[in-house]
Amino acid sequence: MELCFFSVPILILLVVVLPIALYFLKLLIFRTIPAAAVGGKLPPGRMGWPIIGEGIEFFRAGQKGVPEKFFYDRMQKYSSEIFRTSLVGEAITVLCGATGNNFLFSNERKLVTIWLPPSIKKILHSRTDHQRCSADEDETKKFRQLSNQLVKLVNVGLMDTIARRHFENNWDNKKEVTVYPLVKNYTFSLACWLILSIDDQDRVNELSKMFGTVMDGIMSIPIDLPGTKFNRAIKASKLIRKKLLSIIKQKKINLCSSSSSENIKASTHKQDLLTQMIQFTDDENDSKFMNEIEIAEKILGLLLGGHEPPTVVITAIMKYLAELPDVYNEVLREQIEIAKSKAPGELLNLDDIQKMRYSWNVACEAMRLATSSQGAFRQAISDFTYEGYLIPKGSKLYWSGVSTHKNPEYFPDPEKFNPSRFEGNGPTPFTFVPFGGGPRMCPGKDYARLEILVFMHHVVRRYKWEKLLSGDDKLRFTPLPLPAKGLPVRLHPHPHEY
Repeated sequence: MELCFFSVPILILLVVVLPIALYFLKLLIFRTIPAAAVGGKLPPGRMGWPIIGEGIEFFRAGQKGVPEKFFYDRMQKYSSEIFRTSLVGEAITVLCGATGNNFLFSNERKLVTIWLPPSIKKILHSRTDHQRCSADEDETKKFRQLSNQLVKLVNVGLMDTIARRHFENNWDNKKEVTVYPLVKNYTFSLACWLILSIDDQDRVNELSKMFGTVMDGIMSIPIDLPGTKFNRAIKASKLIRKKLLSIIKQKKINLCSSSSSENIKASTHKQDLLTQMIQFTDDENDSKFMNEIEIAEKILGLLLGGHEPPTVVITAIMKYLAELPDVYNEVLREQIEIAKSKAPGELLNLDDIQKMRYSWNVACEAMRLATSSQGAFRQAISDFTYEGYLIPKGSKLYWSGVSTHKNPEYFPDPEKFNPSRFEGNGPTPFTFVPFGGGPRMCPGKDYARLEILVFMHHVVRRYKWEKLLSGDDKLRFTPLPLPAKGLPVRLHPHPHEY
């Protein structure tokens, strides 16, 4: 008789009971040993279910369009300043309100540093932590440098040209369109051109589809089994890196075949970001270049962050302008004045962007109600106390934009769309944080501003529109705030373009 080493009961023990037991042991250690060692008390809260923690409650609140409820319920029950929960398989300490945002932003690299959930790292990085060529802090610094270079490459006239072509090819002569996928086409096409010099729509569409799979996986439950969104995202990211490596190798060949390095440097203003990344050095001797794997991973991150958040914001703006004719008319009035100051066919410039004050207030109010960045994770790099509670070294923390954006203490009548909130000095500091704050404020803020305003300039001068879905087309946070079915609308072209 053959001996079966893995009977059914033992398999159940290994697959089900053991992970649960380890999870609870982890939480027990987190609750007791650090506090006993330093003599402090940990923040109040609950860990929820094994492994999934309070993730279900978090996602349910978002799907109902009220992600702030998850935070407000716990702020009311435990503390308005701080509470503990369990998300993404980790015990998480949430610092609430403007005070919490200020504390984390101002103590970056002093008490806290960036932290990404392992599930996101598994999708975005091809190497394990011990294989990474540098620490997360160095990687993040390098990423910010490259993001700043992307902003420098932005030319308002080029962005205007791409926007005009986008509307001519995808919106004009159509009675009905679905906003979200079209806007995504605009933002992703722009990012591909600036970063990779890809202007072939078929190639753009192919990459966009793969990035959509990656984004779906990032927002899914991180279960790496065949057929799951998470598993498909990992496979898609590997395929993206493979395609990017091919593009990088070809770019290097093209650069080597150029007439001379002097000519390359002389035409820096015409380069895409990939060219600059190939030539990029980050040490004092200007002798250490990034390898191809590093470049591919940076581009993956830049393409993901460079198109998805602006897409969400523009889609939300389109929704609110359809619902609020007075706001739409004021945006149209402002953009007509700018258009009248231009010669026929003249492209937009930075001075024109500076005149779009009301339009930017509208965009900010859309971001307040539908922020694409609900918050971000940090990790304590030393023991410290906050509001009388111990935060042990290694603790995972979270700052929450939604805990302030819809807080009536900071924004009276918070559900009302009111662009005047951003007139004058605007909201109280650290209450409006769609781009984060402190040293890690999103380096793509100015890029997103240009992208959003150029789009608004063209869309309101071309059309008025109405939503096709009847009833309440409420935004659902999954976790990105998107309207049901991508916001289908009926277009009403103006008799002539203003």
